[in-house]
This record gives sequence, structure tokens and C-alpha cells, in this order.
Amino acid sequence: SPCVFSTAAQQRSTGDECGPEDPRDEPKHPLSDCALEHKAIKLEEQVRDLTERYRKALADSENVRRRTQKFVEDAKLFGIQSFCRDLVEVADILEKTAESAAEEAEPSNPNPTLKKIYEGLSLIEAKLQSVFAKHGLQKMNPVGGRYDPYDHEIVCHVPAEGMQPGTIALVTQDGYKLHGRTIRHALVGVAVESQE
Repeated sequence: SPCVFSTAAQQRSTGDECGPEDPRDEPKHPLSDCALEHKAIKLEEQVRDLTERYRKALADSENVRRRTQKFVEDAKLFGIQSFCRDLVEVADILEKTAESAAEEAEPSNPNPTLKKIYEGLSLIEAKLQSVFAKHGLQKMNPVGGRYDPYDHEIVCHVPAEGMQPGTIALVTQDGYKLHGRTIRHALVGVAVESQE
């Protein structure tokens, strides 16, 4: 029984060995050397073309990834923009109320309640501005600076007394920026040369 098994294994191995080495069994290639070279050139061109397409697709996908990442980052930073615009109006009202209370709470007025109201309003206003700064919302201070149409809106012209023409002489409404992006233009008066 062991002899039969080994004989079958030997026949299988000898049959495998003689197959490809037998010159009579080799298939004849109908393609000539010139045709093979032509085919090789075509395949190389296809490889170059596919490699170039792959590189372009890779670059496009990287650009899409970068744009998407920028979009997500901007959404995180500026998602509160409309909320900030509404809060800025509340800050304006608070500031005007604090200024009115300051005028009424002069030293000549002995009313201690009014003085405490003014102090409370001042603390609220300071805290609101610190919260604004914490979230990237900043009030513009354009007085004395040059007019910039991206940040300011001209509401009047003021005679230039001690100021260069084109600089901002007064602010009628504060402007605000959120992470460097203007969300409300400052309403300003620009200094102009007086015509005599």
C-alpha cells in the first residue's frame, strides 16, 4: 500500500516536470518582436496616463478636503455671527443707559440709588465687553484712523480742525468685528478741509 502511494506521487511529480520543458509543447507566439514593442509602448502610455489621472484625482480630493475643513472651521468661528449682531444692539442700549445714568449721578445729585444704578450698569457693560472679547467679538475704535469702506460707513463730514482730511473725527455708532470679520460697520464722521 505505501508503494502504490509513492508511485502515484512520483508520477505526478515527473509529469509536472516534463510539461513546460518539452519544446514541442511550447505555444507559438503569433506576434512578432515589432508588434510586442508596439504593445509595450502602448501599455507604458496607458500606465503614464493612469498615473497622471491618479495624481490629479489625489490632488482634487486633497483640495476638497482642505476646502471642507476650512468651511467647518469658519462655521465654528462665525456660526454665532447673527447672534452677535443682536447682542451688539443690546450693548448699545446698555451703553447709552449707563451714559444717561452717569449724567444724572453727578456729585451735585445726592441720590445714592442713582449712583448704585450707574455703578451696576458700568459693571454689566464691562462684563459684556469681556464676554465679547472671549468669543472674538471686538468693538472698533476708529477715531483718528483712516476711513476704510470695509469697516466704516460715512454719515457726515466734519471740518478738519487739527486733523488730517480723510481721518475719522467722530463715531456715531460703534462698529464690531467677529474674529477680524466686520459684522457691523461703524457709523463715522470723516474730517474734510473746510472751504473758505
